[in-house]
Amino acid sequence: MKTKCLTIIAATAAFVIIPKMQLAAADTNASSADATFMKHAADANMTEMKLGEIAADNAEKQSVKDFGNRMVSDHGKAANQLEPIAKKLDVTIPSEVSSEHQKTIDRLSKLKGAEFDKAYADAMVKDHKKVISMFEKAEGDVKDAELKKFAQDTLPTLKEHLDLAQKMESGQ
Repeated sequence: MKTKCLTIIAATAAFVIIPKMQLAAADTNASSADATFMKHAADANMTEMKLGEIAADNAEKQSVKDFGNRMVSDHGKAANQLEPIAKKLDVTIPSEVSSEHQKTIDRLSKLKGAEFDKAYADAMVKDHKKVISMFEKAEGDVKDAELKKFAQDTLPTLKEHLDLAQKMESGQ
């Protein structure tokens, strides 16, 4: 009898409590696409800023150091623009970079001089291609008008970063 009673209580809890927990987890003003985009964009901004700081210290060429400083500045501005949108939509953006990006940061932070310059340029081309693709997709996928405008307004800067990174990669 006790087992039957516990089973009934557990089943009732599963039907009453679990759906409420799922609703609470989904209680946000943002669509799933909006929230996902904001989290990935925040991660990319933090990564580019950290790598830019490393470039300022570890790069050999002044042009690579300058590019790193630009990444800190431009991605810092983008992060500052994204934050109030995330707050408005009740989306918590990450405060630490993803483990994938942390591996890149760890790998590049161990390099110095010409070796760093090459690896950093390669990483910037790869990362900016990925981020541009994400922002272009977001233009069609995100629902919030302000977030869509953020994606549209940020995209030209990201494309400029890619162009500069490709020049840096080719040694220009």
